[in-house]
Amino acid sequence: MSSGTKVRLPGEIWVLIAAAFVIALGFGLVAPVLPQYAREFGVGIAAASAIVSAFALMRLLFAPASGRLVQMLGERRVYLAGIVIVALSTGACALAQTYWQLLVLRSLGGIGSTMFTVSSMALIIRVSPPAARGRVSGVYSTSFLLGSLLGPLVGGALAGLGLRAPFIIYMVALLLVCVIVFLGLRDSPILSAEEKAGAPAFTFRQGWSEPAYRAILLSSFAGGVAVFGVRMAFVPLLVVEILEQDSGMAGVALTVFAAGNAVVLFASGRLSDRFGRKPFLILGSAICAVGTGVLGFAPSLPWFLLASFVAGLGSGMFSPAQQAALADVIGTRARGGPVLAAFQMAADLGTVLGPIAIGWIAEYTSFGVGMAITGGLLAVTAVAWLFTPEPSRIVHPEDPAHPDHAGDGIDPQCTCDGSDGVPVVRTGLVPSQRPTDSDPSR
Repeated sequence: MSSGTKVRLPGEIWVLIAAAFVIALGFGLVAPVLPQYAREFGVGIAAASAIVSAFALMRLLFAPASGRLVQMLGERRVYLAGIVIVALSTGACALAQTYWQLLVLRSLGGIGSTMFTVSSMALIIRVSPPAARGRVSGVYSTSFLLGSLLGPLVGGALAGLGLRAPFIIYMVALLLVCVIVFLGLRDSPILSAEEKAGAPAFTFRQGWSEPAYRAILLSSFAGGVAVFGVRMAFVPLLVVEILEQDSGMAGVALTVFAAGNAVVLFASGRLSDRFGRKPFLILGSAICAVGTGVLGFAPSLPWFLLASFVAGLGSGMFSPAQQAALADVIGTRARGGPVLAAFQMAADLGTVLGPIAIGWIAEYTSFGVGMAITGGLLAVTAVAWLFTPEPSRIVHPEDPAHPDHAGDGIDPQCTCDGSDGVPVVRTGLVPSQRPTDSDPSR
């Protein structure tokens, strides 16, 4: 692990972080008004909610294609194309004349969104120094979180402009981001040199051969279920129906969760570079499991808010380490579009299925049982990480020399699994030759 030396981050990272902030800010601007805007076309609550579901569904369905596009066209092209698609489809929403036009346009936005998500992860991995992957993930996640929190506040200040105005504002912001990213990455020495040399492909099969990647997919799915699915669906119901509070307190509970995230996001990512990913993946998943599991049993609002904060702390601990572990598996020089797409699909699948499955359980039992099962799923991921080799000890032959291993005398043919503190070295192997689980050398 890192000796504590500060690694300077390339300028490309700050361009992508600034873009993430603006994108999250705009999404937070549009999301709160979208169901109400749909209702303006005379549809019911279910149809209005379907606008949100359509966006998520298209993200899920188009993720594999986005991964293939990254492999074929490169990260920058897919990133810019995804932002343009979201920008134009969002701006067109302001001009929609019927509900069905709005539904189609938001669906197109979901396609662009998954193109942006997969390619942005690939770009961050590509330009991040191996010894600072956790720090980069923490800063990137923090910028996205801050944008998401400020978006609704900006939207409230602009409420007098009408329901269509946020869509136009978001479109303009996205087009501005597109220009900034194009100019900021156009002359990138890191990306240009590797595109000329030709980045090796890293397939899903190669990723699946790594125990760390299998644990990442499980963790991503569990996070989708608990953090993005069940929490968003159940917190308003728990606050209103169980605690008998005003619906506005549901927003407070969601904000408290975000505050727990913000407290530890940056620090956990940075410290995972020094102490490894596993401590934060295990402890973060366990803490989030406890906070989530007790939400359904909270006897009063203060206890409910405390549980929300604890769950947010846990989520903030494991999220940056999880993204950094994904970068550890792929490496800096490989192009892992399908691997990134599967990671995103796991989270989206959990987001879609979680509220349905846990909702069915809660309907026939109780909210407490449903939340306990959700917390249990997070606990399972914590146990899985206990038996998974440390991801940050994977060293790729095609990556730049990792400062932590420079001159340390590691045998270039070593294929240790990292469980004893020895790096997992793939030196001398091109990506297509990486050992599989059936390889006796592992």
